[in-house]
Amino acid sequence: MVRLLFCWGLLLLGPLVARAQTADTVRRRGAMRVVHLDSVAVSPQAIDTKGWLLLNKDIQQELDGAVHNLYNFKYDRAEKQFRSLKRRYPEHPLAYLMLGLNTWWKIRPTSFQTKAYDRPFFAYMDSAITKAEALYKADKQNYEATFFLAAAYGFSARLHAERHDWRLATVDSKRALSYLQKSQEANGLSPEFLFGQALFNYYAVWIPNNYPLLRPVLLFFPKGNKELGLQQLRTVATTGFYTATEAKVFLMGILKTEENNSAEALPVAKQLAATFPDNGYFQRFYALLAYDQGEFVECERVSKEILAKINQGLPGYEAISGRYASYFLGYLMQYRYRDAAKARDYYQRCIVFSESSGDTSGGFYLFANANLARLADKERELATARRYYTVVKDIADHKSEQYKEATTWLKKNKS
Repeated sequence: MVRLLFCWGLLLLGPLVARAQTADTVRRRGAMRVVHLDSVAVSPQAIDTKGWLLLNKDIQQELDGAVHNLYNFKYDRAEKQFRSLKRRYPEHPLAYLMLGLNTWWKIRPTSFQTKAYDRPFFAYMDSAITKAEALYKADKQNYEATFFLAAAYGFSARLHAERHDWRLATVDSKRALSYLQKSQEANGLSPEFLFGQALFNYYAVWIPNNYPLLRPVLLFFPKGNKELGLQQLRTVATTGFYTATEAKVFLMGILKTEENNSAEALPVAKQLAATFPDNGYFQRFYALLAYDQGEFVECERVSKEILAKINQGLPGYEAISGRYASYFLGYLMQYRYRDAAKARDYYQRCIVFSESSGDTSGGFYLFANANLARLADKERELATARRYYTVVKDIADHKSEQYKEATTWLKKNKS
């Protein structure tokens, strides 16, 4: 993810996913107007694009470095460049949205845990909405304005959902969907306009298949086409300008998580990690996929770089990335290099990172404790093994192999 994070498609459906994951259901007063999004791009007819910064090649060239800085976590440099754009185009939404995206990428690497940037983020999105609404009010065929309105409302909806503010998330989602419907008229002008539709096509099918309780709600949403959505996403990833990188980010995530296809996601992650070497989110995702696919040399290299950048205090490198990297290195030291001492050190660091970020309900925290227990048992350090196995027993799913292993060991080695 020059490249811009206009990911309103998932952002609109994202509140539904987030709410489903909390075992809650969306309740709305009154019926939502049914909207229809065509599954193919609509060729524009006599659309006046004069004054559209979105299609301005000079602006694209100017912002290429700025958005690269954004995704490479050089936040201060990016902000300086976006503010320069705002001074020259104070009534256009582009600079405000870019400043909001710069703030968004301070939040996202923490898995939305930090709330320190919420207020400036919402302020930038509100400003982008205000500027875009003025443009749209002046010209109902200004599809660039609808593009920015869908994007800004979509981003706001996503963060409101992450904060469990379902009322605002639902309101903003509905507004974003309405503007996305209007902006499709310009699909033939640029792949930027196709991005939201690509995500809608995919997730409008994926969500009801994976969250059946949401099917009644999704009756009010457009019908999707998952295969077409993936095809459109790949098109945007290869031909887009502002949206190309974010399309790759979504493609990487969809292939890994939704499609269970780490092999196809790996080269996408590798390209993102190589292009943006200081983006901790891309680096840890690449390390994860390399680990999944047995690319252990790359996994080790990237994991060590992540820990080094955390030690350097680079922006966007924090406990979550450290948790990934230290676990992978612990695993490699234990099973690839047979170095128990180094494996213990990395697993213990994984536990510290996990505890500092509050990620102690399973995952790497669980596996690190389990492996430390095995290492201690092998050395007949029974008190240490008991301590780690007790943690495993307390947090593991009762049907899991880790839980069975821990309970069996604890019964055989009662204190």
